[in-house]
Amino acid sequence: MEPIIGIDLGTTNSAVAHLTPTGPELIPNSLGGRVTPSVVGLDESGTVFVGAAAREFQVLRPDRCAALFKRYMGTDRTLPLGGKTFTPEELSGLVLRALKSDAEAFFGQPVTRAVITCPAYFNDRQRKATIAAGRIAGLTVERILNEPTAAAIAYGFHEAGQDRRLLIFDLGGGTFDVSIVELFDGTLEVRSSAGETSLGGEDFTRSMAARVLEMIGMSFERAEATTPLLVARLVQQCEVAKCRLSREETAVVRVPDAAGEFKNAKDVTVTRENLETWANPILARIELPIRRALADAKSTRDQINEVILVGGATRMPLVIRRVKEMFGKDPHRRLNPDEVVALGAAVQAGLVGRAGAVEDLVVTDVAPFTLGVEVAKHFGGDLQNGFFDPVIDRNTTIPVSRVKRYTTVAPNQRSLAVKVYQGEGRKVTDNLLLGEFDVGGIPAGPAGQEVDIRFTYDMNGVLEVEATVVSTKRKVTHVIARHAKGLTEEQVRRAVREMEKLKAHPREEAVNRFLLARAERVFKELPADLRRALGELLDGFEAGLETRDPEAIAKHQEALNIFLSLHDPAGDDPTGNAE
Repeated sequence: MEPIIGIDLGTTNSAVAHLTPTGPELIPNSLGGRVTPSVVGLDESGTVFVGAAAREFQVLRPDRCAALFKRYMGTDRTLPLGGKTFTPEELSGLVLRALKSDAEAFFGQPVTRAVITCPAYFNDRQRKATIAAGRIAGLTVERILNEPTAAAIAYGFHEAGQDRRLLIFDLGGGTFDVSIVELFDGTLEVRSSAGETSLGGEDFTRSMAARVLEMIGMSFERAEATTPLLVARLVQQCEVAKCRLSREETAVVRVPDAAGEFKNAKDVTVTRENLETWANPILARIELPIRRALADAKSTRDQINEVILVGGATRMPLVIRRVKEMFGKDPHRRLNPDEVVALGAAVQAGLVGRAGAVEDLVVTDVAPFTLGVEVAKHFGGDLQNGFFDPVIDRNTTIPVSRVKRYTTVAPNQRSLAVKVYQGEGRKVTDNLLLGEFDVGGIPAGPAGQEVDIRFTYDMNGVLEVEATVVSTKRKVTHVIARHAKGLTEEQVRRAVREMEKLKAHPREEAVNRFLLARAERVFKELPADLRRALGELLDGFEAGLETRDPEAIAKHQEALNIFLSLHDPAGDDPTGNAE
């Protein structure tokens, strides 16, 4: 039987997992790691590579790498990469394709079915964009699953039998979600969700980079436009410093010159207090979603039995402290916050595949936004358009089908324009237009001819709208935006064909690619004597690669790894295994 995998498609890191008879387990990537950076690189030969190697390459060639593209899912934005342009769906598709390849290597057979997670606060377009990215990668997306729901499922699976109300606090690299979840009698019921799609650890890192540049009299915006190598390397230095400040009180950030060189670097000391001062305005944005989620769940902070931390940014002491202050209790992180979403997705994949290990688990979720239509209202003798009338309220348990009756506003009105919106505003200008269609065939007559409009919203966030003329029973059905904004069905098929043309580094070369990229980055930071030593090691390694001599390759791999462990102690662990 073909396996169904669970995928956490993250802003900064992604992961893939599967369900075993004893529980969910992550599938290692080609470097043996549990997480894969959501970074895509394109070298001069036109070859694509994904993950840790691309993240290293990004420091040296930011023009040939793309990251943080998840934030633009479902928009018309394109991102430059090595002289070409890609949509966020195409770049996400390349990440998913790499994870699919890892799963196929693990299972030794094709893998075409997946459950993919997305932020709970992703709107309809962003969810459709995620489905499109899966199709581009050659996957049938069985379910789109909210990330905090996935985390709750992982905890529910591992700690079944404990009835309690949880608040899932999910602060990742690029998004923030909060969900109120109840566990009882083998059921996991999501009561409410809220969040922000542009709030995460990357904001803290870039805020630090901007403040460090201010401390030496520079502007981040100007530097980003004129000296991209300086910014790329500085952001990498700030990411390392941010992680260090989770353990220590001070960290030194080295600011390279305009060419990205550290030969004449300026050292700036940053304290944990500095970081917390800079981060407080960003962190304050968590308050409103938490209040909204609690209100929608009709719950108080005192009624929350446990706060669960999810996402790498929750390792920051200031985040942990803020959550503790808000709820008066220590938050918990019993499962790895970088991995728990993928583990929950694997459990959901087991539910889709009806695996025996989860036969007693029942999961419900909610609609994160209110869905409705535009209506006109009478004010005195005037009729004004532009008002939003909800059909499905936010945080309604899904799947759900609701119907509302509307009437024509003019005599002999033969058609009705149905405009579907998503959002919380009283007026449609404050909400997101999802789609529109016309209902014709309304009989001539006075104003007040009746039309029923039914919204059916499924577990993937796919909305179907059906309009029925009450007097004639004539029906018009419209599936809202099954494709992402700016990405038609033909464009999805074209993207699939284009992705197939792109050359990808084979899995067996991924380790070497990462090692070369990391060594090239470190080379630029070293003094002359150490540069010569590393240069000789690189020459030997590349010679071994050229001759395809396994013994020479292994020998120089070991030597390079020893050298880098001594002279790049703050470098990334490609396995993602560090807590």
